[in-house]
Amino acid sequence: MERRSILLVDDDPGLLRLLSIRLKSAGYKVNTAESGEQALALLAAFRPELIITDLRMDGMDGLALFEAVHREHPTLPVIILTAHGSIPEAVEATRNGVFSFLTKPFDSQKLLEQVAAAMEISGGMSETGNPITAGWADSIVTRSAIMKDVLSKARMVADSDASVFVSGDSGTGKELLARAIHDASRRKDMPFVAVNCGAIPEPLLESELFGHRKGSFTGATQDHSGLFQAADGGTLFLDEIGDMPLPLQVKLLRVLQEQQVRPVGATRSIAVNVRIISATHRNLEEEMEEGRFREDLYYRLNVVSLELPALADRREDIPLLANHFLKHLADKYHKTVRGFAPDAMERLVSAPWPGNIRQLYNVVEQVVTLTTTPMINDTLIQNALRDEPGTILPFADARRRFEKDYLARLLQTTGGNVSQAARLAKRNRTEFYKLLHRHAIDPGLFKSMERGQ
Repeated sequence: MERRSILLVDDDPGLLRLLSIRLKSAGYKVNTAESGEQALALLAAFRPELIITDLRMDGMDGLALFEAVHREHPTLPVIILTAHGSIPEAVEATRNGVFSFLTKPFDSQKLLEQVAAAMEISGGMSETGNPITAGWADSIVTRSAIMKDVLSKARMVADSDASVFVSGDSGTGKELLARAIHDASRRKDMPFVAVNCGAIPEPLLESELFGHRKGSFTGATQDHSGLFQAADGGTLFLDEIGDMPLPLQVKLLRVLQEQQVRPVGATRSIAVNVRIISATHRNLEEEMEEGRFREDLYYRLNVVSLELPALADRREDIPLLANHFLKHLADKYHKTVRGFAPDAMERLVSAPWPGNIRQLYNVVEQVVTLTTTPMINDTLIQNALRDEPGTILPFADARRRFEKDYLARLLQTTGGNVSQAARLAKRNRTEFYKLLHRHAIDPGLFKSMERGQ
């Protein structure tokens, strides 16, 4: 079972080492940074479940670090430690969202209690120290900081019955996320039912959702309960909700308001208890402006919004996903395939991926089917992509404010291998090291993360 992760930030190496030992002995996975700037660089590729930081540090102090983290990851809890504690600072910090503020010298047991409490609200550990709903997101393969932030929010909302709206391009894994939310919820032992609203003809969609009575229309030869009743007590996932016709949107809104469905041809309504998760690749705000989607339904569905990133925005996950798919497909097709040649993997990492994870799966499936060697070569990958290979943006063209994320993700992808990262960036090692130094990025941190230390 994977240990819960903490990012520990302090410019005192001795205290950093002592705190790290204490937290590791309590069963946590700990990564460390010796400055606020180094912590932010690490966060570009690593999403911990808690940050513990000293208040007084050279350069960026603990409060400035918290403010920078809170802008990008508002649900990530932060505990601040200080030997210079004061009531005004503590009050101001907690008012702004700091989880807790502990004064040094602190009691170790008190710190561990605060850590456990912070883990609980972030979807980490329960009060007893046991992981909550372990394995709920096992189907989502990632080490991306962006994706881990999405999963953290998903875990927090899972225990409620709030409607969740998932946006993202086609192929980004919206149904996988919806099922993970269901599996993390109290409804996990009840049905999870998914329907693609754009794949069912309009005349049949109402019957499919709400059911019908025998004889209510031509072809209705028997009663049909519908998907809302099938999902009673559980979760109904309405994929491509943006494709639902307007007349049916009105009926869906009524069902959500009244928690009752009336099958086609019936005279009485039936109570249902269903949690709704909806998704679309469309921009529903534009659809509302054009009059194609009801505003009242949008706000009923969009209580909590989660956005899945495109695969091109989480390139550090491509090697993980490609190898995960390779193992599955090699077993499926009874092929002896060990992996990807280095140039083949570099082409995968550099490709544009307009079809996202679904396209990556299809490419891996094609090359596994066609390969005659234990290693997938670059020619097979190039042929499967059926397009000119994309390239990772050169640094000269990358906007400076994205430079840090770019460098960190490259090092995450290569496990801290600077030579390979420099090749992917089309830069020589000397220049690459200068860029790392400019952003206070230590490649050794990424090697430690790769080994799981």
